Amino acid sequence: MEYAAFLRKHIEEVIPLADEELEQILPYFNLIDLKRKEYLIKSGKKVTAEYLVVKGLLKAFMYDDMEREHIIQFAMENWWISDYPAYKLQSKGELCVQALEPCQVLELTLENKQRMCETVPAMYRFHGVKAFGGFVALQKRVLSLMKNSAKEKYELLLEQYPELFQRVSKTMIAHYLGVSRETLSRLQK
Repeated sequence: MEYAAFLRKHIEEVIPLADEELEQILPYFNLIDLKRKEYLIKSGKKVTAEYLVVKGLLKAFMYDDMEREHIIQFAMENWWISDYPAYKLQSKGELCVQALEPCQVLELTLENKQRMCETVPAMYRFHGVKAFGGFVALQKRVLSLMKNSAKEKYELLLEQYPELFQRVSKTMIAHYLGVSRETLSRLQK
């Protein structure tokens, strides 16, 4: 499978993986190609999978009652994305996940994730480490939104993910930071 080397490298950032273990886990993943602007998850639809980005960039977002877009997450190569509350409950989601560039993602259904971890128990540790890292990042983001000024949020995002500024529009950056496009323009000067 063409994504085997990518997946092995991704997993081995956390745990060692023997050749036979890699062969055992590969069938649990499904490679999906997405066109730019194509939806991976739509609000109101059942969410059965999470996705590892092999190539490209996606955003997870929602619209409020005033039809304003709120970007919850960007996901670039080597990042996972889903509507996690809906994924855990296998229920209808609130978020949309859309490709911002042509993408390749590895789909992992909850059922396949459970089977894979039973087949290769070391994957429990892998997913635990990844989930904990995601939780830490989310908590830092929420705290930043609550306590930092618009300028501090902008500078932190620029410091952490400078490549994001080359790949998404200023409007999307503003939606992610929770500021107006005009405020973002002032911060960039």
